[in-house]
Amino acid sequence: MYNGSTRLLDQFIAHISVERGLARATVRAYESDLRRYLSWLAHTRGITDPDAIGKADIEEYVAQLDSDGDSARSKARRLASIHEFHRFALAQHAVSDDVSATVKAPKSAQMLPDVLTIDEVSRLLDAIPDPHGTDAARGRAGAGALPDAVLLRDRALLEFMYATGCRVSEAVGMNLDDIDIDDAHVARLTGKGSKQRLVPLGEYACRALRRYLAEGRGTLEGRAKGTPERRAVFLNKRGRRLSRQSVWEVIKLAGERAGIDRPLHPHTLRHSFATHLIQGGADVRTVQELLGHASVTTTQIYTHVSPETLIEAYLTSHPRAVNAERLPGRDSMDATREGGSSTCSRRHIPASTATTRETGRERCRSAAPTPPRHGETTGLRRKR
Repeated sequence: MYNGSTRLLDQFIAHISVERGLARATVRAYESDLRRYLSWLAHTRGITDPDAIGKADIEEYVAQLDSDGDSARSKARRLASIHEFHRFALAQHAVSDDVSATVKAPKSAQMLPDVLTIDEVSRLLDAIPDPHGTDAARGRAGAGALPDAVLLRDRALLEFMYATGCRVSEAVGMNLDDIDIDDAHVARLTGKGSKQRLVPLGEYACRALRRYLAEGRGTLEGRAKGTPERRAVFLNKRGRRLSRQSVWEVIKLAGERAGIDRPLHPHTLRHSFATHLIQGGADVRTVQELLGHASVTTTQIYTHVSPETLIEAYLTSHPRAVNAERLPGRDSMDATREGGSSTCSRRHIPASTATTRETGRERCRSAAPTPPRHGETTGLRRKR
Protein backbone atom coordinates (compact mmCIF):
# COMPACT_ATOMS: atom_id res chain seq x y z
CA MET A 1 0.00 0.00 0.00
CA TYR A 2 1.38 3.39 -1.04
CA ASN A 3 1.43 5.92 1.78
CA GLY A 4 3.56 8.69 3.23
CA SER A 5 6.22 6.31 4.53
CA THR A 6 6.55 4.28 1.34
CA ARG A 7 6.62 7.46 -0.74
CA LEU A 8 9.49 8.76 1.38
CA LEU A 9 11.24 5.40 1.06
CA ASP A 10 11.16 5.65 -2.74
CA GLN A 11 12.74 9.10 -2.49
CA PHE A 12 15.40 7.78 -0.12
CA ILE A 13 16.27 4.86 -2.43
CA ALA A 14 16.62 7.26 -5.36
CA HIS A 15 18.81 9.50 -3.21
CA ILE A 16 21.30 6.81 -2.14
CA SER A 17 21.31 5.19 -5.58
CA VAL A 18 21.65 8.25 -7.81
CA GLU A 19 22.95 11.10 -5.67
CA ARG A 20 25.20 9.11 -3.35
CA GLY A 21 26.00 6.40 -5.90
CA LEU A 22 25.98 3.52 -3.46
CA ALA A 23 26.55 0.01 -4.79
CA ARG A 24 23.53 -1.87 -6.07
CA ALA A 25 23.85 -4.53 -3.38
CA THR A 26 24.00 -1.85 -0.69
CA VAL A 27 20.92 -0.15 -2.08
CA ARG A 28 19.07 -3.46 -2.11
CA ALA A 29 20.06 -4.09 1.50
CA TYR A 30 18.78 -0.65 2.55
CA GLU A 31 15.53 -1.18 0.70
CA SER A 32 14.98 -4.65 2.16
CA ASP A 33 15.68 -3.46 5.71
CA LEU A 34 13.45 -0.42 5.44
CA ARG A 35 10.54 -2.14 3.72
CA ARG A 36 10.53 -4.67 6.53
CA TYR A 37 10.65 -1.84 9.07
CA LEU A 38 7.84 0.17 7.48
CA SER A 39 5.71 -2.93 6.98
CA TRP A 40 6.08 -3.75 10.68
CA LEU A 41 5.09 -0.21 11.63
CA ALA A 42 2.02 -0.32 9.40
CA HIS A 43 0.77 -3.75 10.42
CA THR A 44 1.78 -3.80 14.09
CA ARG A 45 1.52 -0.14 15.12
CA GLY A 46 -0.82 1.21 12.45
CA ILE A 47 1.71 3.91 11.49
CA THR A 48 1.96 5.03 7.86
CA ASP A 49 3.07 8.64 8.37
CA PRO A 50 6.81 9.18 9.02
CA ASP A 51 6.10 12.00 11.46
CA ALA A 52 3.97 9.66 13.60
CA ILE A 53 6.91 7.35 14.33
CA GLY A 54 8.24 7.64 17.88
CA LYS A 55 11.38 6.48 19.63
CA ALA A 56 9.40 3.79 21.46
CA ASP A 57 8.23 2.36 18.12
CA ILE A 58 11.81 1.96 16.93
CA GLU A 59 12.91 0.38 20.21
CA GLU A 60 9.99 -2.04 20.03
CA TYR A 61 10.97 -2.96 16.49
CA VAL A 62 14.55 -3.68 17.57
CA ALA A 63 13.15 -5.89 20.34
CA GLN A 64 11.08 -7.70 17.73
CA LEU A 65 14.21 -8.34 15.66
CA ASP A 66 15.76 -9.90 18.74
CA SER A 67 12.76 -12.18 19.31
CA ASP A 68 12.91 -13.16 15.64
CA GLY A 69 16.44 -14.40 16.23
CA ASP A 70 18.33 -11.78 14.23
CA SER A 71 22.01 -11.74 15.08
CA ALA A 72 23.59 -8.68 16.72
CA ARG A 73 25.26 -7.89 13.42
CA SER A 74 21.96 -8.04 11.52
CA LYS A 75 20.23 -5.88 14.11
CA ALA A 76 23.03 -3.32 13.94
CA ARG A 77 22.79 -3.18 10.15
CA ARG A 78 19.00 -2.83 10.16
CA LEU A 79 19.17 -0.07 12.77
CA ALA A 80 21.84 1.71 10.71
CA SER A 81 19.41 1.69 7.79
CA ILE A 82 16.72 3.15 10.02
CA HIS A 83 19.09 5.90 11.21
CA GLU A 84 19.91 6.85 7.62
CA PHE A 85 16.23 6.87 6.67
CA HIS A 86 15.23 9.13 9.56
CA ARG A 87 18.13 11.51 8.92
CA PHE A 88 16.97 11.75 5.32
CA ALA A 89 13.40 12.34 6.45
CA LEU A 90 14.56 15.21 8.66
CA ALA A 91 16.61 16.73 5.84
CA GLN A 92 13.56 16.58 3.58
CA HIS A 93 11.41 18.23 6.29
CA ALA A 94 9.15 15.19 6.27
CA VAL A 95 9.50 14.94 10.05
CA SER A 96 10.02 17.47 12.80
CA ASP A 97 12.65 15.46 14.69
CA ASP A 98 15.01 12.51 14.20
CA VAL A 99 13.47 10.15 16.74
CA SER A 100 15.99 7.43 15.88
CA ALA A 101 19.02 9.46 16.92
CA THR A 102 19.16 8.18 20.50
CA VAL A 103 18.28 4.56 19.71
CA LYS A 104 21.56 2.72 20.08
CA ALA A 105 22.67 -0.13 17.89
CA PRO A 106 23.50 -3.45 19.57
CA LYS A 107 27.16 -3.80 20.34
CA SER A 108 28.93 -5.71 17.62
CA ALA A 109 31.03 -7.58 20.15
CA GLN A 110 29.52 -10.99 20.64
CA MET A 111 27.93 -11.59 23.99
CA LEU A 112 27.69 -15.05 25.46
CA PRO A 113 24.21 -16.45 24.83
CA ASP A 114 21.73 -16.69 27.68
CA VAL A 115 21.90 -20.40 28.47
CA LEU A 116 20.12 -22.57 31.03
CA THR A 117 21.89 -25.45 32.71
CA ILE A 118 20.61 -28.96 32.06
CA ASP A 119 19.05 -29.00 35.50
CA GLU A 120 17.29 -25.67 34.84
CA VAL A 121 15.91 -26.95 31.54
CA SER A 122 14.50 -30.00 33.30
CA ARG A 123 12.97 -27.81 36.00
CA LEU A 124 11.48 -25.51 33.37
CA LEU A 125 9.87 -28.33 31.42
CA ASP A 126 8.71 -30.18 34.53
CA ALA A 127 7.17 -26.98 35.89
CA ILE A 128 4.17 -27.43 33.63
CA PRO A 129 1.83 -29.65 35.68
CA ASP A 130 0.44 -32.92 34.45
CA PRO A 131 -3.32 -32.51 33.89
CA HIS A 132 -3.81 -36.00 35.33
CA GLY A 133 -1.66 -35.26 38.40
CA THR A 134 -3.03 -34.62 41.86
CA ASP A 135 -4.87 -31.41 42.60
CA ALA A 136 -2.25 -30.59 45.21
CA ALA A 137 0.55 -30.82 42.67
CA ARG A 138 -1.36 -28.67 40.24
CA GLY A 139 -2.19 -26.18 42.95
CA ARG A 140 1.48 -25.82 43.91
CA ALA A 141 2.25 -25.05 40.29
CA GLY A 142 -0.42 -22.38 40.24
CA ALA A 143 -2.15 -23.83 37.21
CA GLY A 144 -5.27 -25.41 38.65
CA ALA A 145 -7.60 -23.18 36.63
CA LEU A 146 -5.94 -23.80 33.28
CA PRO A 147 -7.70 -26.17 30.89
CA ASP A 148 -6.02 -29.54 30.56
CA ALA A 149 -5.62 -29.02 26.83
CA VAL A 150 -3.56 -25.87 27.41
CA LEU A 151 -1.27 -27.66 29.86
CA LEU A 152 -0.69 -30.46 27.36
CA ARG A 153 0.00 -27.91 24.64
CA ASP A 154 2.45 -25.94 26.75
CA ARG A 155 4.37 -29.08 27.73
CA ALA A 156 4.54 -30.26 24.11
CA LEU A 157 5.55 -26.80 22.92
CA LEU A 158 8.49 -26.40 25.30
CA GLU A 159 9.65 -29.99 24.81
CA PHE A 160 9.52 -29.42 21.05
CA MET A 161 11.45 -26.15 21.20
CA TYR A 162 14.23 -27.65 23.30
CA ALA A 163 14.30 -30.85 21.25
CA THR A 164 14.74 -29.00 17.95
CA GLY A 165 16.37 -25.70 18.90
CA CYS A 166 13.83 -23.99 16.66
CA ARG A 167 13.11 -20.30 16.45
CA VAL A 168 9.80 -19.16 17.92
CA SER A 169 8.52 -18.34 14.43
CA GLU A 170 9.34 -21.89 13.33
CA ALA A 171 7.48 -23.37 16.30
CA VAL A 172 4.26 -21.42 15.76
CA GLY A 173 4.51 -22.02 12.01
CA MET A 174 4.62 -25.80 12.39
CA ASN A 175 1.89 -27.74 10.61
CA LEU A 176 0.71 -31.25 11.34
CA ASP A 177 2.26 -32.61 8.15
CA ASP A 178 5.64 -31.21 9.22
CA ILE A 179 6.16 -33.72 12.03
CA ASP A 180 6.60 -37.49 12.16
CA ILE A 181 6.42 -38.65 15.76
CA ASP A 182 5.67 -42.31 15.10
CA ASP A 183 8.27 -43.60 12.64
CA ALA A 184 11.06 -41.25 11.57
CA HIS A 185 10.89 -39.01 14.65
CA VAL A 186 11.74 -35.84 12.72
CA ALA A 187 10.34 -32.36 12.24
CA ARG A 188 10.53 -30.22 9.13
CA LEU A 189 11.26 -26.63 10.08
CA THR A 190 10.85 -23.64 7.77
CA GLY A 191 13.37 -21.00 8.70
CA LYS A 192 14.56 -17.68 7.38
CA GLY A 193 14.18 -17.22 3.66
CA SER A 194 11.66 -20.10 3.62
CA LYS A 195 14.58 -22.53 3.84
CA GLN A 196 13.55 -25.93 5.16
CA ARG A 197 15.54 -28.41 7.24
CA LEU A 198 14.89 -31.71 8.99
CA VAL A 199 15.63 -31.95 12.70
CA PRO A 200 15.45 -35.11 14.85
CA LEU A 201 12.82 -35.33 17.57
CA GLY A 202 13.82 -37.05 20.80
CA GLU A 203 11.80 -39.36 22.99
CA TYR A 204 10.51 -36.74 25.43
CA ALA A 205 9.31 -34.41 22.68
CA CYS A 206 7.59 -37.20 20.74
CA ARG A 207 5.84 -38.42 23.87
CA ALA A 208 4.60 -34.94 24.78
CA LEU A 209 3.44 -34.26 21.21
CA ARG A 210 1.57 -37.57 20.98
CA ARG A 211 -0.27 -36.84 24.18
CA TYR A 212 -1.13 -33.27 23.18
CA LEU A 213 -2.36 -34.32 19.74
CA ALA A 214 -4.42 -37.18 21.18
CA GLU A 215 -5.88 -35.45 24.24
CA GLY A 216 -5.53 -31.70 23.86
CA ARG A 217 -5.44 -30.31 20.35
CA GLY A 218 -8.93 -31.47 19.44
CA THR A 219 -10.35 -29.60 22.43
CA LEU A 220 -8.62 -26.39 21.38
CA GLU A 221 -9.62 -26.80 17.75
CA GLY A 222 -13.24 -27.24 18.83
CA ARG A 223 -13.24 -23.76 20.34
CA ALA A 224 -12.70 -22.08 16.99
CA LYS A 225 -15.49 -19.90 15.69
CA GLY A 226 -16.09 -20.43 12.02
CA THR A 227 -13.73 -22.58 9.99
CA PRO A 228 -11.53 -24.62 12.33
CA GLU A 229 -7.73 -24.55 12.09
CA ARG A 230 -6.82 -27.91 10.56
CA ARG A 231 -3.13 -27.40 9.83
CA ALA A 232 -1.34 -25.77 12.76
CA VAL A 233 0.21 -27.98 15.42
CA PHE A 234 -0.02 -25.50 18.28
CA LEU A 235 -3.35 -23.74 18.85
CA ASN A 236 -4.42 -21.03 21.26
CA LYS A 237 -7.49 -21.07 23.50
CA ARG A 238 -9.62 -19.75 20.63
CA GLY A 239 -8.64 -22.59 18.35
CA ARG A 240 -6.36 -20.48 16.16
CA ARG A 241 -2.66 -20.77 15.43
CA LEU A 242 -0.58 -19.85 18.47
CA SER A 243 1.18 -16.47 18.27
CA ARG A 244 4.78 -15.68 19.10
CA GLN A 245 3.64 -13.42 21.92
CA SER A 246 1.76 -16.34 23.48
CA VAL A 247 4.92 -18.46 23.40
CA TRP A 248 6.73 -15.72 25.33
CA GLU A 249 4.01 -15.89 27.99
CA VAL A 250 4.19 -19.70 28.19
CA ILE A 251 7.95 -19.63 28.78
CA LYS A 252 7.75 -16.74 31.21
CA LEU A 253 5.10 -18.49 33.31
CA ALA A 254 6.99 -21.79 33.25
CA GLY A 255 10.13 -20.01 34.40
CA GLU A 256 8.28 -18.46 37.33
CA ARG A 257 6.88 -21.85 38.33
CA ALA A 258 10.35 -23.39 38.09
CA GLY A 259 11.85 -20.71 40.30
CA ILE A 260 14.27 -19.49 37.62
CA ASP A 261 14.96 -15.95 38.73
CA ARG A 262 16.12 -14.37 35.48
CA PRO A 263 14.28 -13.27 32.34
CA LEU A 264 13.52 -16.06 29.88
CA HIS A 265 12.53 -15.82 26.25
CA PRO A 266 11.94 -18.36 23.46
CA HIS A 267 15.51 -18.02 22.23
CA THR A 268 16.79 -19.14 25.63
CA LEU A 269 15.79 -22.70 24.76
CA ARG A 270 17.47 -22.38 21.36
CA HIS A 271 20.67 -21.13 22.99
CA SER A 272 20.54 -23.94 25.54
CA PHE A 273 19.92 -26.56 22.83
CA ALA A 274 23.00 -25.48 20.89
CA THR A 275 25.25 -25.10 23.93
CA HIS A 276 24.32 -28.50 25.35
CA LEU A 277 24.98 -30.11 21.96
CA ILE A 278 28.44 -28.56 21.74
CA GLN A 279 29.23 -29.52 25.32
CA GLY A 280 27.99 -33.03 24.62
CA GLY A 281 30.43 -33.52 21.74
CA ALA A 282 28.58 -32.36 18.63
CA ASP A 283 30.73 -30.59 16.05
CA VAL A 284 29.95 -27.01 15.08
CA ARG A 285 28.92 -27.85 11.52
CA THR A 286 26.31 -30.33 12.75
CA VAL A 287 24.89 -27.75 15.13
CA GLN A 288 24.91 -25.20 12.31
CA GLU A 289 22.70 -27.48 10.21
CA LEU A 290 20.34 -28.21 13.10
CA LEU A 291 19.95 -24.51 13.91
CA GLY A 292 19.53 -23.50 10.28
CA HIS A 293 22.35 -20.96 10.36
CA ALA A 294 23.49 -19.76 6.96
CA SER A 295 27.04 -19.27 8.25
CA VAL A 296 29.03 -21.37 10.68
CA THR A 297 30.36 -18.10 12.12
CA THR A 298 26.97 -17.52 13.74
CA THR A 299 27.09 -20.95 15.34
CA GLN A 300 30.56 -20.49 16.77
CA ILE A 301 29.20 -18.31 19.59
CA TYR A 302 28.03 -21.57 21.19
CA THR A 303 31.57 -22.89 21.42
CA HIS A 304 32.13 -20.62 24.41
CA VAL A 305 33.76 -22.23 27.43
CA SER A 306 31.82 -22.09 30.69
CA PRO A 307 33.35 -20.03 33.52
CA GLU A 308 33.59 -23.18 35.66
CA THR A 309 35.61 -24.95 32.98
CA LEU A 310 37.92 -21.96 32.58
CA ILE A 311 38.58 -21.83 36.32
CA GLU A 312 39.13 -25.59 36.44
CA ALA A 313 41.58 -25.48 33.55
CA TYR A 314 43.48 -22.58 35.09
CA LEU A 315 43.76 -24.11 38.56
CA THR A 316 44.88 -27.48 37.25
CA SER A 317 47.19 -26.25 34.48
CA HIS A 318 48.94 -23.06 35.57
CA PRO A 319 52.09 -23.85 37.60
CA ARG A 320 51.55 -20.98 40.04
CA ALA A 321 47.76 -20.74 40.16
CA VAL A 322 47.60 -22.16 43.70
CA ASN A 323 49.85 -23.89 46.18
CA ALA A 324 50.06 -27.39 44.75
CA GLU A 325 50.16 -28.91 48.25
CA ARG A 326 46.84 -27.22 49.09
CA LEU A 327 45.06 -27.99 45.83
CA PRO A 328 42.02 -30.20 46.57
CA GLY A 329 42.12 -33.50 44.79
CA ARG A 330 45.84 -33.22 44.02
CA ASP A 331 46.40 -36.95 44.53
CA SER A 332 43.61 -37.90 42.16
CA MET A 333 44.90 -35.48 39.54
CA ASP A 334 48.42 -36.83 39.86
CA ALA A 335 47.10 -40.34 39.46
CA THR A 336 45.16 -39.25 36.41
CA ARG A 337 48.19 -37.65 34.83
CA GLU A 338 50.33 -40.72 35.53
CA GLY A 339 47.73 -42.83 33.81
CA GLY A 340 48.15 -40.77 30.67
CA SER A 341 44.74 -39.12 30.69
CA SER A 342 44.21 -35.39 30.36
CA THR A 343 40.89 -35.50 32.17
CA CYS A 344 40.83 -33.60 35.47
CA SER A 345 39.55 -35.01 38.71
CA ARG A 346 35.79 -35.24 38.85
CA ARG A 347 35.69 -33.36 42.14
CA HIS A 348 36.95 -30.21 40.39
CA ILE A 349 34.15 -30.24 37.86
CA PRO A 350 30.84 -28.63 38.86
CA ALA A 351 27.97 -31.10 38.84
CA SER A 352 26.26 -29.49 35.87
CA THR A 353 29.47 -29.47 33.82
CA ALA A 354 30.37 -33.05 34.69
CA THR A 355 26.89 -34.26 33.87
CA THR A 356 26.96 -32.46 30.55
CA ARG A 357 30.28 -33.96 29.54
CA GLU A 358 29.52 -37.49 30.64
CA THR A 359 26.04 -37.87 29.24
CA GLY A 360 26.20 -35.83 26.04
CA ARG A 361 27.10 -38.68 23.71
CA GLU A 362 24.90 -41.21 25.48
CA ARG A 363 21.81 -39.39 24.33
CA CYS A 364 22.35 -39.87 20.62
CA ARG A 365 19.47 -41.41 18.72
CA SER A 366 21.27 -41.10 15.40
CA ALA A 367 24.57 -39.95 13.95
CA ALA A 368 23.86 -36.38 15.05
CA PRO A 369 24.43 -35.84 18.77
CA THR A 370 21.38 -34.51 20.59
CA PRO A 371 20.89 -32.62 23.84
CA PRO A 372 19.62 -34.10 27.10
CA ARG A 373 15.98 -35.32 27.23
CA HIS A 374 16.20 -36.34 23.58
CA GLY A 375 17.66 -39.83 23.47
CA GLU A 376 16.35 -43.20 24.44
CA THR A 377 18.82 -43.56 27.31
CA THR A 378 19.96 -40.70 29.51
CA GLY A 379 21.45 -40.26 32.94
CA LEU A 380 19.05 -37.35 33.43
CA ARG A 381 15.86 -39.24 32.77
CA ARG A 382 13.13 -37.76 34.87
CA LYS A 383 11.48 -39.76 37.59
CA ARG A 384 8.01 -40.89 36.68
